[in-house]
Amino acid sequence: MTDLDIRPATPDDIPAIVALLADDPLGAQRESPDDLTPYLAAFERLDTDPNQHLVVAVRAGRVIGTLQLTIIPGLSRQGATRSLIEAVRIHADERGSGLGGELIQWAVDTSRRLGCQLVQLTSDKKRTDAHRFYERLGFTASHEGFKLSL
Repeated sequence: MTDLDIRPATPDDIPAIVALLADDPLGAQRESPDDLTPYLAAFERLDTDPNQHLVVAVRAGRVIGTLQLTIIPGLSRQGATRSLIEAVRIHADERGSGLGGELIQWAVDTSRRLGCQLVQLTSDKKRTDAHRFYERLGFTASHEGFKLSL
């Protein structure tokens, strides 16, 4: 994918990122592409935090993928730093092209470069295709996740 650029997101990318987040049955229930105000405020918080890496994949000037990588220092595992991959989305026209693997590889390489000893991610239980994708990339379903809405 030589014509692909994976780069930090900018405020101008927010409409395309939100559209990607909303472009599936689960995201359509959670996202509001018609009001970008909360997303722009969130972007400002992310942009000022050195442990947050919101990136976009761009081809021919078009945002076709995104993910967020969070670096988490910790005490467990002998003081290991880990990373968390979230909000991986690929434009519908690009699914199956290898772009998802490229984005995940970027996240793994960046995690390694930043001294992480572990890369983790969560995926909604309904996203069975995504689970197979992550397993093909070497991830294992080693934990059960829990959430509490506030």
